[in-house]
Amino acid sequence: MISFEPLYDHLKQTDLADWAKDLPAQIAMVLVQRFHGKREEWHHLLAMLPDLKATQVDFNADKICIGLSTDSDQEKQQALLHILYQFQPWRKGPYELFGLHIDTEWRSDWKWQRLSQHISPLKNRLVLDVGCGNGYHLWRMLGAGAKLVLGIDPSQFFLSQFHLMKHYAGADLPVHILPLKDNELPAFTQKYRGKGFDTVFSMGVLYHRQSPLAHLQSLRYCLRKGGELILETLVIDGDEQALLMPKDRYAKMRNVWFIPSPDLLKRMLQRAGFINIHVVDINQTSPEEQRVTSWMSFESLSDFLDPTNPNKTIEGYPAPKRAIVICNVP
Repeated sequence: MISFEPLYDHLKQTDLADWAKDLPAQIAMVLVQRFHGKREEWHHLLAMLPDLKATQVDFNADKICIGLSTDSDQEKQQALLHILYQFQPWRKGPYELFGLHIDTEWRSDWKWQRLSQHISPLKNRLVLDVGCGNGYHLWRMLGAGAKLVLGIDPSQFFLSQFHLMKHYAGADLPVHILPLKDNELPAFTQKYRGKGFDTVFSMGVLYHRQSPLAHLQSLRYCLRKGGELILETLVIDGDEQALLMPKDRYAKMRNVWFIPSPDLLKRMLQRAGFINIHVVDINQTSPEEQRVTSWMSFESLSDFLDPTNPNKTIEGYPAPKRAIVICNVP
């Protein structure tokens, strides 16, 4: 069973101590309302993890490295490999666990390289990552010296993948995932607004929101006064009036609602109350960054693009281009 007690203990050591009073009931309600039929199977797999001790961890390498191949004998390594394969697909990474390389769909380290040089140092900060997936970037944030790293993602599958890694990285580490949406956090209630995190990340989330301004407001509620937001999202070329609203699917995704230009995105952030708004990177996603691997064998970016024009999606829209924006709350 996945326990959230270590998170509550860590929260009690921060300015977010009161969250520990509200979260248990909130999590219990969500787990009942969003029951997943494979939850027990995932918990069973976690309980079957071989008994291994990592003599070395590295959260600052491009691959999150936990343990060495010499920490395991061949029998236990094969048992671990069998469990890892049952947790497919592995989308965000890469990871290396006791010498086993998990070649994930996304080279998430490339995104970290693009943004890490622009953000305020994370040392001793309280950090929130909204839509964190299986937690790859949480480990990079912890490696950068954050005091507490909290990710939220409603996927209980990603939660299980994260706890597989944490089982070996160290159960007492101040890095956690909650199976919640952003508007289910205590910060969304009036009494907690403005008493939140030093740094908030939202990467690959905004375009999935039917109400993007509401998402930006929820991110603001999670930040303390003067806190920093790092927003990464799809954009299109154009002036501050440019906006793409797909007719149906975008790159075969049903849940893409709004893709603004960088200038319109800046205006949206300004209207949501942010200041010091800077676009620090714009990058077109390449098939080398997002691709099919033996650990994620379903369709990936190359299948979403026009086979005759890689600058267009299969539907004829501009191919995925992503911007990173950094800003603050007053």
